[in-house]
Amino acid sequence: MGGALRAEPLWVERFSGLWMSRFEKLVRVVRERGGNGPGGGRPWCLPLADRVLLVAVYYRTNLTMRQLAPLFGISPAAVCRVVQRLRPLLAIEPAPRPVADVERLWVVDGTPVPVRDRTVAASSRNYRFSANVQVIIDADSRLVIASARPVPGNKADAHAWRESDLPAIAAGTTVIADGAYLGTGLIVPHHRRAGRPLLCGQEEDNAEHRHVRARVEHTFARMKNWKILRDCRQKGDGLHHTVQAIATMHNLAMTG
Repeated sequence: MGGALRAEPLWVERFSGLWMSRFEKLVRVVRERGGNGPGGGRPWCLPLADRVLLVAVYYRTNLTMRQLAPLFGISPAAVCRVVQRLRPLLAIEPAPRPVADVERLWVVDGTPVPVRDRTVAASSRNYRFSANVQVIIDADSRLVIASARPVPGNKADAHAWRESDLPAIAAGTTVIADGAYLGTGLIVPHHRRAGRPLLCGQEEDNAEHRHVRARVEHTFARMKNWKILRDCRQKGDGLHHTVQAIATMHNLAMTG
């Protein structure tokens, strides 16, 4: 029996968080990356657009695969195969290199993502087993530039930054961060020392710094509209692929 959800404007716009034109762009990206090729077994039971919609709905709603199966008229095992096949193909494009004489300002921060897989998580400040996900955004456009592989949630942001590939990506670009990145070479707020109040100019610098850095927090809030980032059940590289895919859909939702 066929399912109710199909890659049509009514369902795409309600269940994926993307306008139809932007969803079609996402399908084109997946097709160009080989998403319409064979999965190593029987032919796919859904067309590519429906499979991309299935993954988008999975990330947006965080329904289980047993719940998604009847919505698309396929088995839970087929849902699992579709997700595992397409999730790497939704990864965000590599960040473009800085253009000479063009000033760019990026913002980096980490956010805890609750995850069930204890091999990539640890008990952290939110009292749950979480992973620390580091993300760089462009301060002007608020688009996600890159995200690092998740690390256990009890690891400090500065350590997570140093161990990731983000410093190489951000080379040659001005990057600001909060006080947790002290000693990393990034632009952080002026630090208040005991018995030494900040100077007037330093207070103003910190206020401007907070104003700009808040944009990465707004980006995290928008990304967590895809509810899988509130309780990720994926194992192994699943969380990394999930963050990358959501970054792609977030950028499409912002720009089209």
